[in-house]
Formats: sequence, structure tokens, C-alpha cells
Amino acid sequence: MPADSGSGSRRRPSDAGFVLDTRSLGRKPGSMKTLQRSMTVPDQIGLDLIGVPAGAEVNLDLTLQSVSEGVLVTGSVTAPIAGECSRCLESFTDEIVLQVTELFAYPDSVTEQTTEEDEIYRLVDDMIDLEPVVTDMVGLELPLQPLCEPDCPGLCAECGVRMAIAGSDHRHEILDPRWAGLAKFTAESPGTGGTAADLN
Repeated sequence: MPADSGSGSRRRPSDAGFVLDTRSLGRKPGSMKTLQRSMTVPDQIGLDLIGVPAGAEVNLDLTLQSVSEGVLVTGSVTAPIAGECSRCLESFTDEIVLQVTELFAYPDSVTEQTTEEDEIYRLVDDMIDLEPVVTDMVGLELPLQPLCEPDCPGLCAECGVRMAIAGSDHRHEILDPRWAGLAKFTAESPGTGGTAADLN
């Protein structure tokens, strides 16, 4: 019986989702294979105001190439995003396309031996876990202050209505605070009409 079999053995990660099996690729430099895959992400990826929502379908279109130091992954990752506009606070959806070019080092390579843990990604049991790459790229690609439209006019500072709905003629009469007391006095006074006798 092989040493890694049996109920107490460590399970090999499955070739699914963001995990890519490179065993069929081999280690001969120049060997290549393409991979197209659609998957559903269980948790949101991204920022608080915007990200790839949980349950979204992500599409991978990748090429895996064996090089002397590891496996080079290139291609694209396409996913829907959902967010809240930082100006008008409305929800919106869009799509993000990430261009991936990442080396995953072999465990016994010079690159693996001469780099720190967080400096490069590594193969584990001939498997590539692309999730950390995608998570980092999404976080860098998405804006900290997302907008539903590049020219979103935001909210009215006086009443809070969305300016995109209210229109360009939306106005509020703004009284100079220096004249506020006089305006109140005028509103509370009787009619402005008078006679000459009143002036004497």
C-alpha cells in the first residue's frame, strides 16, 4: 500500500476552482497547456464598497507553461463586480478583467531557495493555488472610492436627493447667514406700507 494512502493520509487538493493541477504539464521547459474554467466564488473578493460578490461566476482563461524555475501562468480572469457609489450611494454592477502573469516556483528551484516566503508564489504538491493571486489583483485593481459613473454628480448637499434624478435645474434658495436676522425681522413685521405721519 502506498505511503500516502489510507484514512489518515493527507488529501491532495482537487483540481477545481482556483486550484490548478500541473502534473500533466511535466517539468520540461517549454511544455504548455491551456485551461478554460468557470467557477463560483463562495465569498466576496475585494473591498468593503466594491468587489466580486459571493456566488458570482468567475471565468479563467489561462496558459500554463513549464519553465526552468517553475510554472508560468498567463491569461485573464473575468468576473462581475458589485459596489456602492461613493458619491450618490447607489448600488451598481460592472465587470473586471484581470491580466495574469505570475511565476509559481518549484519547491527545489533556485528561485524558491533564494526568495522569502512572501516574495513569490510556490507550487505545493504540483498544485497551483491561484486564489491569493486573484485576491491581491482584485484589491489593487478596484478603486477605493468607486463611482457608478465617472461623472456621477452625487447628492444635493441641501436635501440629499440624487442629482442625476433631480436634474441640472435643481436649486435651493440659500440665504447669506449675515442677512438671516434681517429676513426674520421682515417676515415678522406688519406690512411695509406707512404714512408720512408715521415718519415724524
